[in-house]
Order: sequence, then structure tokens, then C-alpha cells
Amino acid sequence: MTRLRPLALASALALALAAPAHAQLTVFDPTTYVQSVATATHTLQQVNNQIQSLENQATMLINQTKNLISLPYTSVVQLEQAVQRTEQLLTQAQRIAYSVTSIDQAFTTVYPQAYSASTSSQQMVADAQTRWLNSLAAFQDAMHVQASAVTNLDNTRIQINALVSASQSASGALQAAQSGNQLVGLQTQQLSDLTAVMAALARAQSLEGARGVASQVQGQQQLSNFLTGGQGYQAQAVTMFH
Repeated sequence: MTRLRPLALASALALALAAPAHAQLTVFDPTTYVQSVATATHTLQQVNNQIQSLENQATMLINQTKNLISLPYTSVVQLEQAVQRTEQLLTQAQRIAYSVTSIDQAFTTVYPQAYSASTSSQQMVADAQTRWLNSLAAFQDAMHVQASAVTNLDNTRIQINALVSASQSASGALQAAQSGNQLVGLQTQQLSDLTAVMAALARAQSLEGARGVASQVQGQQQLSNFLTGGQGYQAQAVTMFH
């Protein structure tokens, strides 16, 4: 009995020591491991997708911001100045202005459709001088407008080069649209100059044509006055030798 007790104690001690060692063993479950890896991979993919979405939104916002940036160059002031110079030349037309009232008044007094027999030769000569001065001033005005248009050509070339350069370096849709609009404005200004030149030249040609018609009317009346005025030729006796 006494010998069995040490053996029982040794067996109990062995079991006691073996129990914790058995509790510390790790059990590997392949199925759980695969599921965990799949879950982590899926989560990581979702995170990457969210990051990519945020990057895309940031890029879109940057592009929208660029589209709202105005063009740093503008030619509006130069366009307005060119148009104002042309308008000023037209409003400074000499003698007969670009006005229906002024034209009608001048044609009534200086470009009559007919002269009466009572009109004096001095009056007709004065009218002819006035018509000649009107034509001369009109051709001078036309040349002024032509000179202004030629001067604007060089300014237009400078503006076109600047706008094309700004358009090529445009960072957004707004800048490109503004550049295009200003180029259209330049084209409109050129058409305005061309219209002014044509109007000034047509004015000069019209006045010169009216001067020719009025001169014919004046010549007819002067011929009529010469043929009907005073007594005709009557033969008279003349003593030539004493």
C-alpha cells in the first residue's frame, strides 16, 4: 500500500503536467483560413474602388474648376476703340452728314431738279461751286475711313495672334469659348470697317453723280436763258469809211 502511493502521485503529476500542454495546441482550419483570406481580399478591393472613385471625383472637380476660369487675355477694349474710331470718322463727315434730313435739305437747295428762268447766273455758279466742294469733301472723307480701316488691319493682326495663342493654351471650356467669341468679335469689327469704307465711298460717288446731273440741269437752263434772253440779232447799217 505504501509502495502504490508514490506511483499514484507520479501518475497524477504526469496527468497534471500533460493537461496544460494539451490545452496550448493550435488547431488549423483550412476552410476558415480560405474564407478569411477571401473576405480580406474583397474588403481590400472595395477600399481600392472607393479610393479610385474619390480620385475620379477629384479630377472631375479640378476639370470643372478649370472650365470656370476666365481667359486671362481680352481684346474687348481694342475692339471698342476701333469701332469708335470708325464711328467718329463717319459722324465727322464734312458738309453733308449721314442724315436723311441733311441730305434732303442739300438736294433741295443745291441739287435742284430744275432751275427757274428767274435764277441768276451768279446763283447757279455759286450752286455749282458748292456741289464741287461737297464732292471733294466726300472723297476726302472716304479716304479718311479707308486709312482708318487699313490702320485697324495691323491692330487686328496683333489681336488675332494673341487670341489664337490664348486659345491654344486654354485650360478649360470657358477659356476656349471666350477666345472663340473674341475672334468672332474681331471678324465683326473687320466687317464693320468694310461697311464703313463702302458707305463712305458710295456717299462720295453718289454726290459726284448728283453733281453731274445738277450740272446738266444748270447747263440746260443757262442755254435756255442765252437763247431766249434779250433781243435777237438785228441787221443795222454801219458806216465804215468817212
